[in-house]
This record gives sequence, structure tokens and C-alpha cells, in this order.
Amino acid sequence: MAKRVGVDKWLFGVVLLLVLFGLVMVFSASAVMAKSQFGSPYYFMVRQSIWAGVGMIALVVLMRIDYRHYNNPKVVFPAIAVTMLLLVGVFASRDSHNTHRWFRFGGLSFQPSELATPVMVLFLAYFLQTRMHKMDDWRGTVLRAALPPLLFIGLVLGEPDLGTAIVCAAVTILMLYLAGLQVRYIGIALACSTPVLYYMLFRVPWRRARMLAFVNPEADPRGTGFHILQSLIAVGTGGLRGLGLMEGRQKLFYLPEPHTDFIFANICEELGLIGAVAVVALFVFLGYRGLRAAFLSTDPFARFLAFGITSAILIQAFFNMSVVVALLPTKGITLPFISFGGTSLFVTMACMGVLLNVTREID
Repeated sequence: MAKRVGVDKWLFGVVLLLVLFGLVMVFSASAVMAKSQFGSPYYFMVRQSIWAGVGMIALVVLMRIDYRHYNNPKVVFPAIAVTMLLLVGVFASRDSHNTHRWFRFGGLSFQPSELATPVMVLFLAYFLQTRMHKMDDWRGTVLRAALPPLLFIGLVLGEPDLGTAIVCAAVTILMLYLAGLQVRYIGIALACSTPVLYYMLFRVPWRRARMLAFVNPEADPRGTGFHILQSLIAVGTGGLRGLGLMEGRQKLFYLPEPHTDFIFANICEELGLIGAVAVVALFVFLGYRGLRAAFLSTDPFARFLAFGITSAILIQAFFNMSVVVALLPTKGITLPFISFGGTSLFVTMACMGVLLNVTREID
């Protein structure tokens, strides 16, 4: 197969469009709140722009580095070790509500769990590329492949961050299935994880309250049901064409986290169904180009790498948008490229740089 002269320009274009669109929507969703809290309506937008610039540098650099350099135990295992140390070290910090998610350095913050998924994808791509014919060996292959992801998931759950842990688990299962893992093994894994998931959802008081609010948000409209109801009001208010950019009302101290977890609700309110469908279409197109690169690649490592990166972004986007329209209970999962969050934006753009380099090998 002939080597591509350049990267997939369609994929690069959709990433650039999503990032620029995200900057506009972050400003729209946060301007009033930023003016009230920090004295400048540009506070969040400027910070996000800086991270977008750094992320673009990382994307351009990484898309020029041959992805085969990562197919090396001297890269894979140090990456696992560093990520593990960061996930353990974050427990020394403490934020509100007894969570341990961020390292904070003055006005900057870093969320180690954002590294868990891409490093996990890197490990699985490295490990599975030569073991696709041994997927029936549950001790020598399946268990060894699942061990680092399980350690990552356990540490992320301890922060606690159930949303990111679920994304990691879903990506792991999909990559193992791509490698040839039988469905019965997936069923066994799901059965074994059900008690843990049940405990996390129904035995942890604040998560149980979220589950009950998801079933019947009207029962406590000013308490546990507030997030869902305000999000649905924003979505419904937008109608077909929306109220217009910057004209949304729910972001005026009604909709919680309008520039992060619930930015898609603000998009629906201001840009309407047309804007929401356009955002979904951009992610679908990104998924198509990413999965196309994965399945057209003749290199197993590249196939797993491209598949894992693309799947992680699509799953995260699906979860975020599903929460906003009340298809899933409220979870703290951001919308890739669009939600405010420096670590998330930088890591996602860096991953896209790796994916774009893989596309160089595709006709």
C-alpha cells in the first residue's frame, strides 16, 4: 500500500473546526459567570485558548513523529509507570467534597485521570498486536492484557471518577473484542463487574441520589433533580434554530457547569436542533475517518492505536450528550474538544496528532 504524502486533511479539518467551535461556545457559555466571578468575561475563553494553542503545537509535532516509535517497551512501560504514579500521587491532594482528581499549581491544574485512557490504549495496542491468535488463553493473554487497565480503573474509581472509569472499561472491552476476544469472556467480565457497579451506583449515597433523580427529577426539582431539569429546559427552549449565539438564558446562573459538563445544553439552547445535529455530525465524521484509518491499516499496532483513540473520543462524546438530554444519569464527563478543561483538551489534541500520523500510511 502506497504511503500517503500527507495526513488525512478531512480529519485534521474536523478537529480544527471542533476546537474553534469549542472556543466560541466556551466564551458564550461562561462570559456572564466569568464577569461576575473574575471581573472579566474573557477569563475562561483566554485560558481555553492558551490550552488550545499548546494542544495544537502538540498535535502538529506528534502527527510528524512516526507512530512506530511508540511500539517499544521502552516507551510503553515507562508511560504506564508514570501514569500510575500520578494516579496514586493525586490522592495526596484534596479538593471539595473529599475528591482527589487534580494537581494544582497556583492558577493551573492538571487531572491525571485524563492520561489513563490514552496510555491504556497504547499498552493494549502494544500487547495485543502479536497475540490476536492467542485470545483463548485467558491467563497468558486476556488476564495480562486486562491487568493495567484494571489498575487504572481502580485508581480512577478511588478519586472518585466513575465516568472516566466507565470510559476506560468500555474502550478496553472494545479493543479486546477487536483482537478476537470471545463474547462469552466479555459476558463473564460484565457479570463480575456488576456487583462493583451496583455498589458504586446504589450504595454510595450521593450517586444513589443521582440515580433516583434520573428516574424522577421532578421529585426534587431544587435539589438532586436540578441539573437534569435545567439541562432539559435549555435543550427544549432552543427549538429548531435556537435563541441565537450569546442569547441563552439558562447559563445565567440556572444551568450548572454551562461551560464544562453541560456545554452541549447551551449549544442546544443557543443554536437549536440544527446546531446540536451539526455537532453530532462532526463527531460522527471524526469517528468515520478515525475508524477508517484503523480498519484500512495493515499494521496491527496502528489498527489498535487508531481504533482505541477514536473509540475513546466517541464514547466520551456519547456519554456527555446523553447526560445532557437525560438518556443517562448525570456524570462529570466533558464533551471532547468543546468543553472547558485544559488537561482534557491538550490530551485529546495530542492523541489526535498520533492518529493523524497513522493516517499517513493509508491510501
